[in-house]
Parts: sequence; C-alpha cells; structure tokens
Amino acid sequence: MVQVDHRIYFLKGGFILGKRLKDNGTRIFFMLPMLFLFVMTIIIPFAFGIYLTFMDMDIITAVPQWNGIENYKIALADVKFWESMLITVKYVIFNVLFVNVIAFALALLVTSGIKGQNFFRTTIFAPNLIGGLVLGYIWQFIFVQSLPNLGERLGIEFIRLGWLGDPDLAFWALVIVTTWQLSGYMMIILIAGLVNVPNDVLEASRIDGANGWQRLRSIILPIMRPAFVITIFMTLKSSFMVYDINYSLTQGGPYNKTLMASMHIVNKAFNQQEFGVGQAQAIVLFVIVAIVSGIQVYIGKKGEIEA
Repeated sequence: MVQVDHRIYFLKGGFILGKRLKDNGTRIFFMLPMLFLFVMTIIIPFAFGIYLTFMDMDIITAVPQWNGIENYKIALADVKFWESMLITVKYVIFNVLFVNVIAFALALLVTSGIKGQNFFRTTIFAPNLIGGLVLGYIWQFIFVQSLPNLGERLGIEFIRLGWLGDPDLAFWALVIVTTWQLSGYMMIILIAGLVNVPNDVLEASRIDGANGWQRLRSIILPIMRPAFVITIFMTLKSSFMVYDINYSLTQGGPYNKTLMASMHIVNKAFNQQEFGVGQAQAIVLFVIVAIVSGIQVYIGKKGEIEA
C-alpha cells in the first residue's frame, strides 16, 4: 500500500510539474513577439550607442575607428554641455513642482462632484495628445503674435512683451507650455490615487472633527504617495529628455539661454558632426537621469503606506 501511495504522489507531482512547464511555455510563447520588439528597438540600439561612444567616426568615410574613452573626456570637458545641463536641471525642478501641484489641484477639482466633471477631464487631458513639435509651433504663434497684440490692446506691458525674444521669459514660456501639456496626463494618474483613498477613513476623520486641510495632509497625501512617485518619475523623465518642444518653441535661443541638454547633444552629433562625442554625452545624460530617477523612486517607495 505504501508503494502505491508513492507512485500516486510521483504521478501527481509529475502532472503538476508538466502543467507548470506547459503554462510557462505558453507565457513565453506569447511574450516572444514583444520581447523581440524590445530587443530590436531598445536593447540593440542602446548597445550600439554605447559602442559608438568608443569610436571616432570620420565624416567623409563614416568608418568608425577605435579611440577608447577619448569621446568621454571631450564630452565631460565640454563647458556648453554642462551649461545646458544646468538649464535643464532648473527646467526639471520647476516642471516637477508646477506639473504635480497643478495636476493634483485638477484631480481634486474633477473628483469633487462638480457638474460636467467628465467633460473637464477630457478637455484637460487633450493637450497631452498633441505632439511636442505641433504644440511648440502653436504656442510660438501665441507668444509671438497673439499675446503681444492682446497686450497692446489692453495696455498690459507684461503681456505685450516678446516672450521668446527675452532670455528669461523664453525659459518661462517653455515651463508654461510643458506644464500645460503634462498636467492633464498626470491628473489622470492622480485621480486613480484619489479613488484609492478609503471613504470610511475620510468619514471617520470628519466625525473626529478633522477639517479639510487636516484630512488632506494626514490622510489623502500619505495614501496617494505611490501615485505621486509615478507622476514625479514621469515628469522627471519627460523634462530631462525634452527636445521637441525646445526645438519648435525656442530652438535653444535667445543666446542659447533655453538650450536643453538633449538639444545640445543633437546639435553636437548632427550639426557639428561629432557623433562619438554626442553619443557619449547622451550616455552621460542617461546615467544622470537614471541616478536621479532611481533616488526619487527609492525615497518615494520607502515611505509608502498601505491604504
């Protein structure tokens, strides 16, 4: 009888193992197309990009020649690259602040039960659907034509000024356009976080006498921390890598005062024909973004609480 039991357990174990292998094989089969696309569009180009950072490409023959870490030395010694990086960091800081604050305010507004809140959600989200190049050209017309004419008619000097011709105002024009584009998308993520806040906890806080600010500070914001981790991460990534809006709205001007790191890298690689140096600077930018984003996610995740 003991022998029969061992056989039964052996057959049962083999059946379970076979089923698991079959399930894993099915999962792998359906993952293969996406894995193939990921390797072809992300892994291979990224690896080839790293390879190019160690090569010196002749503009006439376009034949890569090995030059070691020389491209990295030139890239790190490029003063203009670090100037563009400082402008980018300033741009990122204001974007992270404005986008997330405005997105959270909008999320509170469209979940407050106001009339037509679904219409407002769609309208606010719509700018995110417009491509960066198109968006930049639209706002270029607004800053160059519409606002000056409006300021002239109303007699408002601040509006009448040519924003894109002033170094300081041109920077703030970039921040305004980016905030306008990203706030709607981040609002959708934060709405999901607001929905995750338990109503019974809010109701209990009301019974205990907590006012709106106390509920926001002590209950809503801590529970929504995972949503803010996502929105801050996405804002950081989008702001560090910005190129299309920078190109179409200001093209780095005036006097390179709005030249972001990504645009400097593109100019270095394709306009100045220094492919290896430009690619090395792209890798440096990638490392900086990865470190900053990793620290932000780590700090954000560390303080999360269960809803």
